[in-house]
Amino acid sequence: MLGAVLALLLAGAGPASAHAALQSTDPAQNAVLPVAPQTVTLTFSEAVSLSSDSVRVLDPAGRAVDSGSPAHADGKDNTARVGLGSGLANGTYTVAWRAVSEDSHPIGGAFTFSIGAPSATTVSTTALQSAEADGLVAALYGTARTVAYAAFALLAGAAGFVLLCWPAGASRRPVQRLLMTGWVALLVSTVAVLMLRGPYERGSGIGKAFDLSLVRTTLDERIGTALAARLLLLAASGVFLSLLVGQLGLPQGAGAKAAANGGAGTAGSGRPGPGAAGADGDPEEAELRELERRAAERPQREARLGLGVAGLVLAVALSATWAGADHASVGIQVWLALPLGMLHLVAMALWLGGLAAMLVGLREGIGAEVADRFSKIAFGAVLVLAGTGVYQSWRGLGSWGALTGTDYGRLLLVKTGCVIAMLGVAWMSRTWLARLRATPEEAAEVVPEPVAVAASGPDATSDTVSGTASDAASAAASDSGADCEDPVRRAQLARQRAARANADRDRGLTPTRAGLRRSVLVEAAVAVAVLVVTTLLTNSPPGRVAGEVAAAAANGAATTSGGTSGGTTGGAPAPQTVPGRTVELKLPYDTKGRTPNAKGTATVTLNPAGTGSNEVHLKLDGADGSPVEVPEVELAFTLPDRDLGPLTVPLTTEGTGRWTGTAQLPLAGNWVVSVVIRSSDIDQTTEIKQLKIG
Repeated sequence: MLGAVLALLLAGAGPASAHAALQSTDPAQNAVLPVAPQTVTLTFSEAVSLSSDSVRVLDPAGRAVDSGSPAHADGKDNTARVGLGSGLANGTYTVAWRAVSEDSHPIGGAFTFSIGAPSATTVSTTALQSAEADGLVAALYGTARTVAYAAFALLAGAAGFVLLCWPAGASRRPVQRLLMTGWVALLVSTVAVLMLRGPYERGSGIGKAFDLSLVRTTLDERIGTALAARLLLLAASGVFLSLLVGQLGLPQGAGAKAAANGGAGTAGSGRPGPGAAGADGDPEEAELRELERRAAERPQREARLGLGVAGLVLAVALSATWAGADHASVGIQVWLALPLGMLHLVAMALWLGGLAAMLVGLREGIGAEVADRFSKIAFGAVLVLAGTGVYQSWRGLGSWGALTGTDYGRLLLVKTGCVIAMLGVAWMSRTWLARLRATPEEAAEVVPEPVAVAASGPDATSDTVSGTASDAASAAASDSGADCEDPVRRAQLARQRAARANADRDRGLTPTRAGLRRSVLVEAAVAVAVLVVTTLLTNSPPGRVAGEVAAAAANGAATTSGGTSGGTTGGAPAPQTVPGRTVELKLPYDTKGRTPNAKGTATVTLNPAGTGSNEVHLKLDGADGSPVEVPEVELAFTLPDRDLGPLTVPLTTEGTGRWTGTAQLPLAGNWVVSVVIRSSDIDQTTEIKQLKIG
């Protein structure tokens, strides 16, 4: 079953660009048509999923003129087509679109075309925003994704901590509650993401979360397949947890207990243990006791090995339900990005989830040996996180400029800062751990004192747990024999036993242990921030996405596109230039590369710099003022106040570092001009500048 799940998730991964890019449109952007078209068709770089309002066509007055629901043209899943009503008047029409790319992220944009001749247009902001996610749905969806990450880390990390560091912890109730909390939280959050995905994609309200038709549609998408696979894996994980607690939570055999108690002898026999044999100088007796100890521990070793293999397979398969439906599943080097993405998630779970288990363990009195073992495992996990994280950052960013020029890069910087803070706190934890190891009386594990069990009859006193020297336990046993028939007395004795158990546990919190616990608690708190930023990061378009425009208005509003690029130019006539109406914008750029074209100035000129058609010229000059050639350049206009754009300008080369095109600006307002310049395969930057029209 696990192999089938992985095949379903990974088989569909292909070498597409992360986030789909709009490759062409029909009618073409800025085209001026002699007659009205019957349909509008969009072609993307990869498959997209559509909703009933994925493509909206608005006339100059802002009225919707599209008819029917968008569908894939000719059965091609990388297209979107919508019909138009009859009797369309002349003027400029705006097409606003929104879809979900193959990597499960919503993308959107807008472009214009004209019938007869260009005209001014008043586009309804509400109409353009109708496909945006509902605020409540978006908040709940993001919260559910964050909880899912945290629950996976808690479940996998706590199970790993028990298997690798503290097998005896499987018998402790707090550890069992921690494991169940992770499992239940992951189950609930997965169901929530499945229910909310449909309304999130379509911009509908929370009431649509229970629409079974939307759920069925989600299940047909890649992310739906991943979520369904996760639910199946959670069923298998429930069986795994039962075996984990059932096998490792059982008390050890008598021989193992005797060995653990320093050779006090086999329970119920008068024979001395290995310690006593060693004291008497009998090596054969000591060897016999050692063989008995190994034989008694063999079942647990075999159980740990089997559970460890099963747990690793489940953790890798669960991580594939994220990697197989996110950035790693599309883009460059998918064959390498998928396994490294899964490895990144598993290492994250071992570190962060192990911290939560460590907190519980310190409360339960674990010894320095257990803490030291986890410290080494956490160090290895951090090394894996660093290596895979560097690769994922390079793959997602594409250029140094994207670190500060895109939301993805800025979130990556925040995550890096949080991880560095965690490492600083972890260093403090290692200092406390060194102090704990230096104090033998504090380093030993605090084992809860065996407690007498209330029983009826005259033999109640003899039924108390043997080998206990506690006076309180003896007193409790005597009282139990004297008043065993009194239910009130039995309840009182139960409360006393619970109080003694808590006191034993609290005695384990020496100043050094308490300091270590506080340090680990701070580390876990920072880990929560890392998980939140990780969720935001997976929802952001990677900086490498071709044609991404990161534009911001002066008031801080930002408008981005999920990889929109313009189509080919249609039959638009050349705009009429007006003397004295030319506007020139100079945008210094630096892609941080080492090639001669990596730094210079981009010059954009418009004429007549008004609403309608504008003749646009773009020049790229190097640092020495001479024209430079670049592998890719893109010019776009965005009107943030009206949520319009980016409107990409199709450019025609006119020589080295020289391009020309036509920009159709339908509305007056404060436009944002953005120029994307790529000087090499990995060096790219986006420069923006304000332009007032009208």
